[in-house]
Amino acid sequence: MEKSILITGGARSGKSQLAEKLALRATGQAVYIATSEALDDEMKARIAVHRARRGPEWHDYHAPFNLSQALIDTDQDHPRLVDCLTLWLSNLILAERDWQAATQVLLDTLSIQNAPIVFVTNEVGAGIVPENKLARHFRDAAGLLNQQIAAASDTVYLCVSGQPIKVKPNDINL
Repeated sequence: MEKSILITGGARSGKSQLAEKLALRATGQAVYIATSEALDDEMKARIAVHRARRGPEWHDYHAPFNLSQALIDTDQDHPRLVDCLTLWLSNLILAERDWQAATQVLLDTLSIQNAPIVFVTNEVGAGIVPENKLARHFRDAAGLLNQQIAAASDTVYLCVSGQPIKVKPNDINL
């Protein structure tokens, strides 16, 4: 298995299901690093759906803010699935934490990991320009975060309607 994989795509594009399959492929067990926070009933229901889909081969780790420490703590025998980077980013932005510094720490941590990591993120730049400052800031930050993690990853997939498209490595040399 590649050391690091980034899976991006729109909402309900099949990102998480692909990530789960890839993470389990190597050893049959994996660590699920969840970045979401169950702050309301709707989010609690979403989390329950994700948990129900996964079986006993998954070990959960909750990391809404300190993703780098979660990777350090779980760098053992099994692949890790981080779901998802954009929720982690929104947690940081809404808590008024320095997301750029946290991203750099994440990149530094990624470079020293031994066990494979599968990252899930949302592609948010394909829509219209958001109408408010916070939404534009988030869209721009997500685009930058995704570019940096994609550059550091061995493989990148784009999911569209449940179909994965491998975009890295590619044969285009710019």
